[in-house]
Amino acid sequence: MSRTHNYENQPNKNVIPFIPEGEFYFAKGVDAFYKRKFDIALKWLKKAAETDPKEALYQAQMSIIYTEIGAYHAANQVLTTIIKEHGESYFDCYYLIANNYAHLGLLKDAHKYASLYLEKDPDGEFRDETEQLLTLLELSLEDEESDEPFVEEDEWLIYQETAFYHLQRHEWISALSILQEMMTRFPSYTMAEHQYHYALFFSGERHEAIRLAEALYQNEPTSILSKTNLLIFHAEQGHINIVEAFKKALINVYPVQVEQSLRIAIALSYTTYLTQAYQRFKSLTKSKLTHHLDYFRAFAKVAYLNNNRDYANQIWLEGCQLHPELAKENVPWFKIQNP
Repeated sequence: MSRTHNYENQPNKNVIPFIPEGEFYFAKGVDAFYKRKFDIALKWLKKAAETDPKEALYQAQMSIIYTEIGAYHAANQVLTTIIKEHGESYFDCYYLIANNYAHLGLLKDAHKYASLYLEKDPDGEFRDETEQLLTLLELSLEDEESDEPFVEEDEWLIYQETAFYHLQRHEWISALSILQEMMTRFPSYTMAEHQYHYALFFSGERHEAIRLAEALYQNEPTSILSKTNLLIFHAEQGHINIVEAFKKALINVYPVQVEQSLRIAIALSYTTYLTQAYQRFKSLTKSKLTHHLDYFRAFAKVAYLNNNRDYANQIWLEGCQLHPELAKENVPWFKIQNP
């Protein structure tokens, strides 16, 4: 899925060649990608895709950037869209989807798409990589394939991405509807339960959210998501002693998984431990979290409360540039200025 262009006009160097807008944006995006300026690269590639939505190459490059920054769900959503809209001749998409699923730990789905790639393009560019991936997957899968059929194409992915979209925009009622369906369809996916409790709390059903979250915590007392949810809920309710207990349970935990690290930083931003929260945010790999609107909201607020107001404004401005919907919100420290 690569393509090169020669824009030089040798016969007459005074003539400025016409470059279609989509190709111009694409070239700018690829240039930023090679400079590892992923936020800028995504901005240009999104403009390229909007200009020429029929050009699959632009979307494919976007998926590669999402993979690079660890946004594997978003990458697979783009890739499945390419397959649906442009036909199954884009065989490389199957390998890239498999690779993303492997990163997410969804080994059966990774195995499915890796096998599809070899079936559809046995002599393809990624044959060797796919064979190596399949070998690793088969070693990792302890049990034989169950009789339960694979989830239809990207059904699980669509649920997860849709829920994430609404949660990040604080559209609690829409998120609850999606998460309820997801919990029924995929009962073993406990992340949906945690997200459901979070949306339920901020939709106004605070007591019920705490009740459900505490019941889940009893079943999985080591869960970071259970602890962060309950810390946030009790901090919002002003239950200082309970907040302190959960803070002590989290303060020395440094997860490998970047989204769990973000979750702890956000939870600490609800407490009086603002210096620790600020240090957590500073240690995060920003390039892997730019699709999280809550990253910009909480980081900017914590920076402001730590008297780094210029930096807080810088963080917020960057978030608004990446996510124009943030610009419609009050600054995260608005209530502090206007109690």
